[in-house]
This record gives sequence, structure tokens and C-alpha cells, in this order.
Amino acid sequence: MSYAISIVIPVFNEDESLNELHAWIHRVMQENASLTYEILMIDDGSTDNSWEVISALSAKHQEVKGMKFSRNYGKSAALHTGFNAATGDVVITMDADMQDSPDEIPALYYKVVEENYDIVSGWKKKRFDPISKTIPSKFFNFVTRKISGIKLHDFNCGLKAYRQKVVKNIEVYGEMHRYIPVIAKWNGFKNIGEKEVVHRARKYGETKYGLERFLFGFLDLLSITFVSKFKKSPMHFFGTLGTLSFVFGFFVTIYIIGRKFYEIKQHLPVREIVDQPLFFLALVALLAGIQLFLAGFIGEMITMNSPRKVEYIIEDEKGFK
Repeated sequence: MSYAISIVIPVFNEDESLNELHAWIHRVMQENASLTYEILMIDDGSTDNSWEVISALSAKHQEVKGMKFSRNYGKSAALHTGFNAATGDVVITMDADMQDSPDEIPALYYKVVEENYDIVSGWKKKRFDPISKTIPSKFFNFVTRKISGIKLHDFNCGLKAYRQKVVKNIEVYGEMHRYIPVIAKWNGFKNIGEKEVVHRARKYGETKYGLERFLFGFLDLLSITFVSKFKKSPMHFFGTLGTLSFVFGFFVTIYIIGRKFYEIKQHLPVREIVDQPLFFLALVALLAGIQLFLAGFIGEMITMNSPRKVEYIIEDEKGFK
């Protein structure tokens, strides 16, 4: 069965909030009865009673479907799995901690459908997070805007809406969920907008993220930028660096040899080539250039023969027919 909306919710130790979250979503969708929907709750290896709650919801409400990982793979894995299972024309993601408001779902749906966006990202303009999270977040959002060219205020907002063709044609792995708009843009989905959404104070539990996520986030941004540009042609990157290194080493070597012949011809004091630090610098540059070329060739062969396949072990499912 195809739905208008698929709501994908990654879950990790959120048993306190799931019933309340479902009731809120159900109430909102009842008020918008023309929109058919499904809720996909992906249990990312929770150690509390989250899976029992999801199972009970699925048994009682046909719109609720659940998947349970055998262990904690991370939010990106949960989103990737939910995207693969989603059948809705528009896929909406939200967190399970009640900080994202389900009241935003209809507006996000209509913004995608009526304004022809590929992605609509939430913007939590007024946040209830401590300053230790908001200041680094503003910095990384600024850096991401500059590197990606995507004009979003809040890349990491969990509340986003996607046209179905977007989620079916991108891969989300590692910790790349922060940069799904960047991944989508590099895959040709460039019509990306945003909508100001309500950010609610945390009601249950505690944050799953520490300050280390900002360091990892910056490394992930560099990684996704590199992979997006060069995953199909690694020789463009390694070959360019290899050419520059080899050419530098080659001309330095020619200069050193030429100068020695000149000094011999002019009966000037001659310094042995191997006594010159510049010779060893040129030698290193030549060898580095050759190695970079080889890395490019190996990368090209890997790209052509080893397509990426992301798989996660699903221990149990509920609600799927």
C-alpha cells in the first residue's frame, strides 16, 4: 500500500516518550484525515523497553511498523533502513525525544508537494539547548553552508521532509545523517528549502550526543565533500596531486643537474648532488607523485568493481505485511 506520508523515527532508549509521541502524531493526522500515513519506528539496539513499546503500538495500530536492530548501529543506519522501507510520497523524519513537534508534519508535507521541493529542512530558530550545544552548532552550520553552498540555518535538525525519490536514491551511513542535504545535492537533488519549526524543551531522558559530535561532524563534512566530488573519479583528485608533485620534483632535479654541468663548464666549485637537501626534496616529490598516481589507479579499479552496499542486521519486525 502506498501512503501520502511516511514518518521515520529512529529510536534509541526512548521508551518513556513513544506512547505520547504516537498519540500526538495520531491526533494531528486525524485532523488531516485526507492524508494517509505510516509510522516507521526503527529501534537502534535500545537497551530499555523501547522495542516492547513499539511492538505493543504495532499490534494495536496498523499504521505503526517497527524494526529492531541487533545492536546499536547509529542514527544514520536507522534512517537508511527507514528510507528503504518507506512507501510514502513524502518521507518525514523526526526524533523520538519529543523535542520535534508532530504539529509540523502537514505543513512540511504541503511545502514539499505544493512548492516542488526535493527536501524541506526544519529550522529551530529558537532553541532550548544549552549554550555548549548552540554555539558549536552555529559554527558548524556556518562552515557547512560555505562548503556546500546550501543556504540552510540548521543542517542537523531531525525534522525534515523528503520527496520519495530523494530517499530512494541516496545512501546514509556512518554519521552522515547530519549532512543528508549535502548528500542529496551531490546526487542531483538541488531544490532544497527550509521551514521554521518549533523546538521543544526535552521532556524525557537526556541527550545522546556530547561535544565530540562536533569534531566528528567536521570530519564527516570533509569526508562527504571529498567522496561526493571524487567517488566516481578518484584519479581526478590523486592524479592532480600526483602530477603537481611529480612535475615539481622533475624540474627541481633538472635544475640541480643543469647547475652542476654549468659549474663544471665554468670551472666553478662543484657541490655533490647528494650533499644538497634540495635533491632529497625533489626525490621525495617524485616518489610521492608516483604513489599518488598508483593510489588513483587503485581507487578507479575499486570504484568500478566494488559498488557500495550498506547492510544492517534486523533482528525483528512488526507491522509489515
